[in-house]
Amino acid sequence: MDQEQILARITAMVDDERKLRDALASGEIDSATEQQRLGQLERDLDQCWDLLRQRRAKSEFGEDPDEARVRPASQVENYRN
Repeated sequence: MDQEQILARITAMVDDERKLRDALASGEIDSATEQQRLGQLERDLDQCWDLLRQRRAKSEFGEDPDEARVRPASQVENYRN
């Protein structure tokens, strides 16, 4: 995935997150369903942001950004800001 594709995926997931919150507010889904789906969305978003950061770092330091790889959610989730 190139940078534009990653950003488009991030945008789509943020939209999905909003739709889930709206669905909960309107009673279409229950909070357990919302939490389960949000949890997966948050993990996927973290992986996309990590991939984007990897690509940008590789570009900045003269490396090939296409060598960046999606890391496991368990690894990405344990990062601290």
